[in-house]
Amino acid sequence: MIGVAVVMTAGTRPVRARLARAGSTVLAGSLLAVVAACSQGGLGGTPTPGGSPGGSTAPRPAAPAPKEAGFTLVASGDVLPHDSIIRRAAEDAGGGGYDFRPMLAGAKGVVSRADLAICHMETVYGKDGGPYTGYPAFKSPPEIAAALKATGYDSCSTASNHTLDDGAAGLGRTLDALDAAGVKHAGSARTAAEAARPTLLKAGGATVAQLAYTYDTNGYPLPEGKPWAVNLLDESKVIADARAARAAGADVVVVSVHWGTEWQTEPDERQLSLARALTASAVGGRPDIDLVIGTHAHVPQAYEKVNGTWVIYGMGDQIAGDMINHQGAFDPRGNQSSVGRFTFAPPKRPGARWEVTKAEFVPQWFDTGRGRVVNLGAADGSDPRHPGIRETIRQVVLGRGADKDGLTLGK
Repeated sequence: MIGVAVVMTAGTRPVRARLARAGSTVLAGSLLAVVAACSQGGLGGTPTPGGSPGGSTAPRPAAPAPKEAGFTLVASGDVLPHDSIIRRAAEDAGGGGYDFRPMLAGAKGVVSRADLAICHMETVYGKDGGPYTGYPAFKSPPEIAAALKATGYDSCSTASNHTLDDGAAGLGRTLDALDAAGVKHAGSARTAAEAARPTLLKAGGATVAQLAYTYDTNGYPLPEGKPWAVNLLDESKVIADARAARAAGADVVVVSVHWGTEWQTEPDERQLSLARALTASAVGGRPDIDLVIGTHAHVPQAYEKVNGTWVIYGMGDQIAGDMINHQGAFDPRGNQSSVGRFTFAPPKRPGARWEVTKAEFVPQWFDTGRGRVVNLGAADGSDPRHPGIRETIRQVVLGRGADKDGLTLGK
């Protein structure tokens, strides 16, 4: 310590001279002063020009505030476990329950790399151990929730025409299982308080709200005394909820909508009119809704930028068995889908919206023969079916001119 002290300066006076003149008592006091200087960052530092004899320095300027970070968001289509899907999950589990992770593995590369990933859980879950059923009244194995988490999903919309297939009990089991797996959810609720709270998620430097709604519940009435159990699609409610989400701290508001006409690749008139109304709604020039993502039609539908906001009319089925259309025929489009991927950048000025700086779609296909999701954006084309399916999806997705607004095919 003495060796260090003799080469230090305290203010503008050499410590070496002070130590040479001092006796042992003074030496001890000087060492204490040097130690104090060390604790204030004096060791190894350069004296501040104009510093006082006591060694004080001019205040340092405050560090600039860190810039907000942007983020990527992905959204995918309906998870619809038919009987054949349930059987496949049992086989993949090797006789010990149900394992949905292998069939979702093909989506993991896209989903897990995103800062925020949203799925659509079409069905409700049955009791542990079953029985489990497919169409028309679904009760799916709750092990799906853990598989969604393992794939990289952060949240799922749970408002669909099948949300009340097993009443309030099925709805509750589904949300309980998602909670246990660490997957957030929006669109259905167990209590009035839960229904009143927006689902808030963190991504990059943003707080993102997910809201979710369905056009109907297949004629099943809302549970008695629980009118809030499932969010039904209504323009005024969606806008009011979006504004409430902003008030709760949301920087970005994403609306999941279960809508459209089954087996129709073109969006129907209600989808078009509602998309126009939702994207036109704004307060103080700032849109209330930043992204609309659609499900339900069982086939891919177009992407479109409406009033400056991206709308996916329908992503198609991410997981489903062999799909039979309304004419009673197998329809391969029922196993085709897209994943939307959007890159958001922070606002350029206070009070402005977070802007989508990059918009992509990733074509996917569920191979029912193998029971596996196939990422067609990354497929090498070795399967002769891949290029044809990818092109079919591409044409539908770009059918309303989204490429002219910058939408590109991603991997």
